[in-house]
Amino acid sequence: MEIIKMNQPAADQDDTLLVAPPPLPDPGRRRMLGSAAAGTVGGLVAGLAGGVALAQDARQPALPPRVGPRRFDGKVVLVTGGTSGIGRAAVWAFAAEGARVSFCGRRDAAGQALVSAVTAAGGEAHYQHADVLNEGEVRDFVNRTVQRLGRLDIAFNNAGISIEKPLHEFGTDEWDRVQHTNVRGVFLAMKYELPHMMSAGGGVVLVTSSIAALGSHPGRSAYSASKRALLGLVQGAALDYARHNIRINALLPGTVDTPLVRGLAGMTEVPDAMWQVMARQWAKLNVPGQQRMATAEEIAAFALALCSDDFPYMTGSHMVLDGGKTSLG
Repeated sequence: MEIIKMNQPAADQDDTLLVAPPPLPDPGRRRMLGSAAAGTVGGLVAGLAGGVALAQDARQPALPPRVGPRRFDGKVVLVTGGTSGIGRAAVWAFAAEGARVSFCGRRDAAGQALVSAVTAAGGEAHYQHADVLNEGEVRDFVNRTVQRLGRLDIAFNNAGISIEKPLHEFGTDEWDRVQHTNVRGVFLAMKYELPHMMSAGGGVVLVTSSIAALGSHPGRSAYSASKRALLGLVQGAALDYARHNIRINALLPGTVDTPLVRGLAGMTEVPDAMWQVMARQWAKLNVPGQQRMATAEEIAAFALALCSDDFPYMTGSHMVLDGGKTSLG
């Protein structure tokens, strides 16, 4: 998830910190380790309170080993927005569970570094440059995934952005960019993913929405509108494709602790302890249950559960994972 504050342009964050995990002991018990922008502390609080699913670009801790067969052995998984944040954590997690992962993004250096790290850890991942705003790139990414890996079982459509400002201050191009990335981008991905799944006899599509689809915050009109639109897209598509044995659901994350949030707060250079105090204070005021922000790995783990075979009767649903934040009303 990429966040654009106020009138600042989007930036390709190719300086993403990537840390490779240690080699895996054996195929049966794999373990994989999971840009600062200008801002103010006030901007951080506003960003956190709005419930945006943000990116975890730094070190990913090791996932717990799984005993027995891995959930996605032999499955082909496609991830959009896979070079950072929740998408990046999902690439790791799917590969750790035996999936052959194909992912896209706009940050080529980060994408190639992630492929190298996953491969070194004993997993399989393939990166392709694709911007979800570009229909040709999306179509080529999906089709090349199937050509390279032979099929498509699971699609995690995760790419998205936000621009934050009062509604009347939006330029038409800014409004369109949010809607086209967050909604049209998912539509394009599904448009080209679904025929392959139909040919294969079934599949799973998971879309990253946000708790901002359920309740907004000042400055979040464009973002909230786009994330709520995804719920309607998911519900309608779920009805269209259930007879083809394709399940389509939405994941609604709460706020995820990330170096990007720290950058927006202008706290990149401050000691870690100071940042943790700030983050904990916000969480105590805004997350009545867990009283902390999520990690990208926690959101990715939930995504894997929703994409697994454990919930064959679930489709057209939207599932919240926010530590109790929406309980505030």
